[in-house]
Amino acid sequence: MRPLAGADRIQALLSALGREASEPTAAYLTGGATAVLLGWRDSTIDVDVRFEPERDDVLRAVARLKDELRINVELASPADFIPVPAGAESRAIYVSTEGRLTVYHYDLYSQALAKVERGHDRDLADVAAMIRGGLVAPAAALRYLAEIEPQLHRFPAVDPVEFRRRAEEAFGGGEVGG
Repeated sequence: MRPLAGADRIQALLSALGREASEPTAAYLTGGATAVLLGWRDSTIDVDVRFEPERDDVLRAVARLKDELRINVELASPADFIPVPAGAESRAIYVSTEGRLTVYHYDLYSQALAKVERGHDRDLADVAAMIRGGLVAPAAALRYLAEIEPQLHRFPAVDPVEFRRRAEEAFGGGEVGG
């Protein structure tokens, strides 16, 4: 079993990946890595990341570095689980540039909605931390949910009624138009 990853271990992974990238590549962190680097958690079980574009040299480096650095890495983002609202790329938050790798936090609204849909206690605690920290506005999150609801049929594992219920609970049932 690999140890939990704190900010220093996540940064070590990103620096090593930056040294391996032979061409410009974006890395979008999500989940626990975002929570750790933005400061509402001390550690995470794994580093969830999406690369755009996906490049063989970076993916091969992930396979090697996860063992060398003893860190869990998952290739995942909110887009794997729910539709993401338009403009998600423009809402990504810059983290750092490591060689040819530019690191961002994946759109926090997409992250929050994906966490609400999954509904685990830790996910809901993360969403509450995002709201408390002013990183996610509840009314805006509900507007983004309304935007993606017509596309939920593309994700058959998602129960749209339950997703809406959880979102209204997590975001305080705020006014969608607000």
